[in-house]
Amino acid sequence: MRMSATFLTAQRSPVLQVVKSAIATVAAWFVAGWLIPGPLPVFAAIAALLVVQPSLNQSFAKAVERTVGVIVGVAVAGVLGFLGTASWVVAIAVVVALLLAWVLKVTPGTGNQMAISAILVLALSTGTPGYALDRILETLLGAVIGFIVNVAVVPPVAVAPARASVDAFGAELADSLDRLAAALQSPQTPEQLTELLVTARLMRQMRDAADAAIGAGLESLTLNPRAGRHRAELGELRTAMDRFTTIVTQTVGMTRTFVDRYDDTLRAEPTVGAIAEQLRRAAHDVRLALQRAEGTVGEAAPAVEPAALTTPLEVAAPSSDHWILVGSLLVDLRRIHETLAEDL
Repeated sequence: MRMSATFLTAQRSPVLQVVKSAIATVAAWFVAGWLIPGPLPVFAAIAALLVVQPSLNQSFAKAVERTVGVIVGVAVAGVLGFLGTASWVVAIAVVVALLLAWVLKVTPGTGNQMAISAILVLALSTGTPGYALDRILETLLGAVIGFIVNVAVVPPVAVAPARASVDAFGAELADSLDRLAAALQSPQTPEQLTELLVTARLMRQMRDAADAAIGAGLESLTLNPRAGRHRAELGELRTAMDRFTTIVTQTVGMTRTFVDRYDDTLRAEPTVGAIAEQLRRAAHDVRLALQRAEGTVGEAAPAVEPAALTTPLEVAAPSSDHWILVGSLLVDLRRIHETLAEDL
């Protein structure tokens, strides 16, 4: 692993997130410095910086985590402060804070903040009266300013990434159905069969990514004043994802069965051509379900065949070499039909 991978990321934070962090930190510095005279308002600036998170739910959690950590850490420093500010006192305070965090079962962030606050109070107080109380008030002020800035400056709503992820997943699912339909009716090399199966299995990763994106979108709506207009949209995307997930399972199963039992005479089976046609119809209906989930069906919907899997499938008796494959494909196709029929 390259050394740079330990501190670099493939995706930058949005510029808006950087701007909000900067505004909150600067505002906390000046406001706390004005309201609480004395040492530089380091606690307020750090609290504001940490509280500005991608979602308001995370911001609130970080504000509570930061504040609780500071209060307990300052209390530990206050109890041990009568021993002075020697290095051994600071070391004892760190150990006590970490052990207390373990006993209380607080989050790692809160536990670290308890130890950091104890160190800063003992190292910087220099006997200043009221120093500990001022640092608690300063932290509360910085956390409040960070949260207010996160709310006021375009509250983050992670709906667009969820929609884009579901779009990509649905499009890939439809393409996989089309690819399987084409493979049923054309000769396949071993390399093509392997690629077909590997590509189908990759849909599971896209499904997991889309699920995570929807989860992040729902989290971004917690405590968000803009939640009302987006919650229904995420609900539609979640419903579509649930149905797509079922179809992915059947599609991967059909692809695996086809790859395992493929031979060059398969495409001569009359029923195989009919199954391929039904797969193309299923691909069409997946795209239509995706449009419905996005609320674009109507005048803006493309002029494509309107039917779901409604055309009756005439099944001819397969040869003795292919009846297991054909039967398996028909069972999975029926399940895909039932899933799509729920939506359309």
